[in-house]
Amino acid sequence: MHLFDDPDSLISVLLRFGHIMFGIIWLGHLYFFNLVNVPFQADLDKELKPKVNPKLLLRAFWWFRWGAMYTVVFGLVLFFYKYSYQGLFRNPETGSVSVRAGWIMFGMLLGIIMWINVWFVIWPGQQVVMASAAAVAGGGSAIPEAAARGAKAGVASRTNTMLSIPMLFFMGAASHLSMAGPMSGGQKWGALILLAIVILAVEINALAGPATPDKASGGKKMLASLSKTFWAGFILTLILYVGLAKLFG
Repeated sequence: MHLFDDPDSLISVLLRFGHIMFGIIWLGHLYFFNLVNVPFQADLDKELKPKVNPKLLLRAFWWFRWGAMYTVVFGLVLFFYKYSYQGLFRNPETGSVSVRAGWIMFGMLLGIIMWINVWFVIWPGQQVVMASAAAVAGGGSAIPEAAARGAKAGVASRTNTMLSIPMLFFMGAASHLSMAGPMSGGQKWGALILLAIVILAVEINALAGPATPDKASGGKKMLASLSKTFWAGFILTLILYVGLAKLFG
């Protein structure tokens, strides 16, 4: 059988391809900013920044934010197509939410939180930073809130780096993860409450303020370095997996 003989499979493949392709663009730029650009900016001569950053950052942030947008759009359409239209959302034997749908939804919620950070924290903050840098390069004064907005954007970016680890884990491993039994109503609510508490704590930490050295504390210290950020992501993945698996079981 050729793929074109099965329209449902063809649509699923195209939606998944779009979701993965734009996801690579989005997360590739997220890791570029955190692994490459931030250390690069720290070592870049002050005189070179006005020449290098405007074209580099404007182009990078364009792909970054629109990669995030289309990743989420393709992902949501794919989810509703497969799990609603194709009927994979519920277990046919029990009528409860299917195991794979449950794990996918948790990964999807993490992705949506990351998308919110991109469009409503990181990009607006970086717009102020770039506008301030342009004003200084043109002989004007820096925008007063630029440093704070840049620091807050940096915390949100590190938060997204941390969240990307459990998000990728749940998305990629959903078809391989198992649970001891179907989700009852109480277990679903318990899982949602657990996820909400964890994600709310992470997001409040991202939005609370700049992680400047003299003000950094608690969760912001956890994101102060790349190694700590990645370790936090792996620990968060383990907490969510163990906690949700027990609730589902």
